[in-house]
Amino acid sequence: MSTREASCDRDLRLGEVVEATTTEFVVQCYELYTAPALGSLVRCGDNEGIYGIVHEIGTRSIDTGRRPIARGRDEDDEDAIYQANPQLSRLLSTEFRALSVGHTEVGVLRRWLAPLPPRIHSFVYPCSDDTLREFSAELDFASILLSAPISAADDVLAAFLKTAGRAHPDPDAFLVNSGRRLTPLLGGQMQRLDGILRRMAT
Repeated sequence: MSTREASCDRDLRLGEVVEATTTEFVVQCYELYTAPALGSLVRCGDNEGIYGIVHEIGTRSIDTGRRPIARGRDEDDEDAIYQANPQLSRLLSTEFRALSVGHTEVGVLRRWLAPLPPRIHSFVYPCSDDTLREFSAELDFASILLSAPISAADDVLAAFLKTAGRAHPDPDAFLVNSGRRLTPLLGGQMQRLDGILRRMAT
């Protein structure tokens, strides 16, 4: 990789893995409030990457024993609070959790769990439209999301499919086809399927 390519690669980094299992990883963002949106596809690792779908985002105090306190009584807007208290960028941290849904193996995309979790301090990147389009061409990974013990799994899947749809030439056709492919995965859970489809359509 050239120096210029390395610099571009560095500019794309969202943060680093700070906790990992085979089923999910936690990423600490380099900047406050810069986490990718719910349902975004991200990749961790520089070579044989592991893919995850963002399912939880949070900002909290780095010191777990100290909660942030209200500071804006006399400020005109929220940005002024941060300008008046520049130390907040060092005292607070934005993190997100991503459910592992795929990986690359010898250059081949696999839409199931990797045999090992990502390393701590692995760099994490957003996925390009090309990658998103390729990954969402098959929904083999959807069963991982649908059965995951996470909050609002249906909302996460719907958000992912809406985002993926925008990467396809015909978003509406992609969403219709995705709905059809979800039907057998959900079996007789028609109410749940209807809820996901309604979220995808809004």
